[in-house]
Amino acid sequence: MGFATTYFRILSSERLKMGKSPIWLLILLSPLIALLIGLLATPSGQWKVLMNTMVLLHGLLLLPILTGVFTSFVCRFEHAGGGWKQMLVLPLTRTGVYAAKLTIVLLLLAGTQVLLFAAIMLAGMVHGITEPIPWGLIGGKLSLGLFACIPLAALQLLVSLIWSSFAAPLALNFALTVPNILIVNSVTFGPYYPWAQPVILMAPMEGGGFGAYNVPLATMLTVVGGSAVLFILAGILYFKKKEI
Repeated sequence: MGFATTYFRILSSERLKMGKSPIWLLILLSPLIALLIGLLATPSGQWKVLMNTMVLLHGLLLLPILTGVFTSFVCRFEHAGGGWKQMLVLPLTRTGVYAAKLTIVLLLLAGTQVLLFAAIMLAGMVHGITEPIPWGLIGGKLSLGLFACIPLAALQLLVSLIWSSFAAPLALNFALTVPNILIVNSVTFGPYYPWAQPVILMAPMEGGGFGAYNVPLATMLTVVGGSAVLFILAGILYFKKKEI
């Protein structure tokens, strides 16, 4: 069975799993918290200020943590009860399996970003912001945040493939997310730290920020893109050689 057939079969299978599990409801968590923060924030009359207020906690802590939760979840069923053996005795390509699981994680994260966009719009309407909505800024920044999740999702998926435990990858991800509070202050280390990259690319602070927020966009895109390719290739290589 070829890559494309495997890919779409696994996507369909994962969709059915999502339908039977409440895990997909987690995409509501961070946008709802961001909405509450936005509604409680002091009205500024500016979309950029409101967005920055709402995305900071989301990008700094919640989005990286959710990435770890989603990647652990997509491997959970296969780790339990010999699921990998049952799956891989079928005529499926391992590259297709890996790609489908990574896609599911990114789709869940995309859903989170779409809901965050809606939360920003709602908070802005409640505050009565009259300036024109900067669709390009908001949509572009949230898209960049999703793009920055690709290397982190690939890295977390690799960890979840290595460890059969559901809790261990989550604990590691949480432990590596918390230092973001300090690491984003560093222009030297921040851009290269996968857990910090989403908030660096998402917060609209260019030219007026601090630490890693002042790193040029082209540099950040190169680092994130290169990391994504590296971690995805590492994940595929490990999974293809993994003994089941």
